Amino acid sequence: MTRFRLTVEFDGRPFMGWQRQSHGPSVQQAIEEAVERITGEVTGVHAAGRTDAGVHAEAMAAHVDIGRPFQPFRLMEALNAHLRPNPIAILAAETVADDWHARFSCIGRRYSYRIVNRRAPLALDAGRAWHVAVPLDAEAMHAAAQRLVGRHDFTTFRSVHCQSDSPVKTLDRLNVSRYGDDIEIDAAARSFLHHQVRSMVGCLMLVGRGKWTADDLSDALEARDRNALGLNAPPDGLFFIEAKYQE
Repeated sequence: MTRFRLTVEFDGRPFMGWQRQSHGPSVQQAIEEAVERITGEVTGVHAAGRTDAGVHAEAMAAHVDIGRPFQPFRLMEALNAHLRPNPIAILAAETVADDWHARFSCIGRRYSYRIVNRRAPLALDAGRAWHVAVPLDAEAMHAAAQRLVGRHDFTTFRSVHCQSDSPVKTLDRLNVSRYGDDIEIDAAARSFLHHQVRSMVGCLMLVGRGKWTADDLSDALEARDRNALGLNAPPDGLFFIEAKYQE
C-alpha cells in the first residue's frame, strides 16, 4: 500500500463542498470514484480542509492510499483523465510516508477572499468573487482586520454547525489589499472554524461601507455570540490557497 499526496485545484460551484454528502455531489466523491475506476479499489481521499458548497481551491492538499503500483506522474494523469468533465484538476502527485496525513500533519492553512468593488455586474467572475457595488474603504477594512489577529475566542465568527472542540483559534494574518476594483483578503492560521473566514469578511465589508467601525468589530469579537455577527459573506469569493507542512 502506497500513500500519495495530491495537490488539487477545483471550482466549487457544482459541488456541495469537499466532503461527501448524501444530498449532492462533492469533490471528495469525484476523486474517490476516479480512483476506483483506475484501480478497482474503494478508498478514502482525505484533505487538509473541508470547504463549503461553492468554495474553490487553488492548491488543496489531500492524500489517498493505493495498493496497485503506480508512478506518481501516471497517477496524476490517470486521475485527471477520469475526473473530466468535473472542474477538478490534480496538479501534482507524490509518494509520502505512511504516517503523513493531509489534515493532521498540516501546520498552517491559508485562504483568500476576493471582492470585486464596482457598479457594473460580474460577467466573467460571477460565482468566483463577491460583487459589492457600493464603494468600500479597503484601508479602513485592513486597519479593523488587525483587531482580529492573534489568539481569540471566535465564537461570534463560528457557524452554529461547527464541529471544532474549541472556538479559540490563533489568527496569524488577516490582510486587506486593493488592486483596482479588486479587494483581496488574505487569511492565515493553523486552522479555522467553520465559516470563520466568510464571517470575518462579511463584517469587514460593513467596515468598508462605513456601517461599522473597528470598535464595532472588536465588540462583536468580545461578545462571543453568533447573534453579534454583522454579516456572513457568500462562498463565491473564497479560495483555499495552500496547506503548510513541516519539511
